[in-house]
Amino acid sequence: MNRLPVIVSVAFAVGISFAIAGHPHEDGERVRVLSVQDIQEKLDGNQAKATMVEVTIGPGENGLAHRHPGPGFVYVLEGEYELGIDDEPPKLFQAGETFYEPTGCLHRVSKNPSATEPTRLIALVLHPHNIDEIVTPVEKHE
Repeated sequence: MNRLPVIVSVAFAVGISFAIAGHPHEDGERVRVLSVQDIQEKLDGNQAKATMVEVTIGPGENGLAHRHPGPGFVYVLEGEYELGIDDEPPKLFQAGETFYEPTGCLHRVSKNPSATEPTRLIALVLHPHNIDEIVTPVEKHE
């Protein structure tokens, strides 16, 4: 029996799973999609989805500035998290705390302030049904 096709198939599946499940982004955040669900409620009169992700940020690492196409609700699962949206001063959140991000706000600071401990977040973003990417990168000059 030739095992090469089986080995290649398994290696491909593992590689794809790794790529989808949490490879590091250029910005130091690891994002793993936990759930994508169509919902009955409409968002601004349009069909909507809810996407839940786990975000892990290594010690001292930052995320890039971005926006979300709908409101975001976030729970700090582990560590500390520094958040700066729009022109508001950054706020520090601890494990067990939650926060809300309005639709389209500029998420300009996304930081793990700890030098030794990782940060883990669970985020739920509501967004239009026809949008699959829940993060839109923003140029620094904006």
